[in-house]
Amino acid sequence: MIVPTIPGQGVRLRGFAQRDVDDLLAGYADPAVQRFLPPLPVPFTRAQAESYVGDVAPGMFAFGGGLYAIADPVTDRLLGGVGLDKVVPNRGQAELGYWVGPWARGRGVATAAVRALTEHSFHTGVERIELLTHRENPLSQRVALANGFGLEGVRRGVLPNRDGGRDDLLAYARLAGDEPGPAERALPDLPGGELTDGVVTLRPLAPGDVDFIAELHGLEDVVATTVPPVAPSRDKILRRCACAQSHWLAGERADLVIVDAATGTPTGDIGLYYQEPSTGQAMIGYSMMPAWRGRGYPTRAAQLVSLWAFAETGIARLIAGALPTNLGSQRVLEKAGFKREAYLRSRLPGNDGRRNDDVQFALVAEDLLTDGSRLDG
Repeated sequence: MIVPTIPGQGVRLRGFAQRDVDDLLAGYADPAVQRFLPPLPVPFTRAQAESYVGDVAPGMFAFGGGLYAIADPVTDRLLGGVGLDKVVPNRGQAELGYWVGPWARGRGVATAAVRALTEHSFHTGVERIELLTHRENPLSQRVALANGFGLEGVRRGVLPNRDGGRDDLLAYARLAGDEPGPAERALPDLPGGELTDGVVTLRPLAPGDVDFIAELHGLEDVVATTVPPVAPSRDKILRRCACAQSHWLAGERADLVIVDAATGTPTGDIGLYYQEPSTGQAMIGYSMMPAWRGRGYPTRAAQLVSLWAFAETGIARLIAGALPTNLGSQRVLEKAGFKREAYLRSRLPGNDGRRNDDVQFALVAEDLLTDGSRLDG
């Protein structure tokens, strides 16, 4: 059959051709493509590439979907692939997927290809398109959000992985009648990628922070203030660091590392948890390495997070809690401008089935303007 050519911004979608085999082999040999496409045979042979180009891709159109080559509109070189499958005609529904070769990344190829195919599909009768992406693939999630796909939930255990287990996938979707443009984000990126006051710098938690977070959250006094007070396993820390960007993009939480601005040394962490978007309320929590305590770093971090939250998000109220015995944490919050509001009895789970009381503090934007709170530690 003749595959229609679909123009896009900086890309052109067309049918696969024999001239694409070498680039298809190079793309499918890329570790990132193999990581997030576990059904892909490894190694992917030339014979399989030729079969894909000659039979598999053209055959997808017979089932109502289709696989397109993403090509450079000037050179016609293969940049990646994008397609629709799992078509449900009576629902007007299909699932969209894509990949981009490493030589074409960083220039908006995936975003442009997804936009072109999405708009084409809506114009040809599709009413709903789903886009499933791995929790540990924030770049793919950004593509979905940039094209107006909203996060709807998690498909648990939907993707068999290469280790014999099953992975969850995030389910994004867009309807033909949705407003054009990017999806709104509850927690935007930090301006310039970080927050700093010249003394401390806050940067997003990353997969490379596993050892630091394991050390920090293995400290006895940090564990004592954890809810529940149990040291996280290594696997849990690995998942937390690997999925931190995903949770941020989903608007659920912003995990940050507190870094000494002069040396670049990680000193602690601080998190913002957007647990009540409907009321505009979020919670913060923080921990510090012993060698860096007493310098006012958590106070500075709390104020930097507060200023960003009030200025850049819909958050109107921040809360934080501390154990009654944790006077140091209470002083941090007071110096950061938070005001004590309540003493909640038996609010938190403790050790051996016991319950702990919680001293609650809160901060609203007006407090920062009227109190003249200083970053003096």
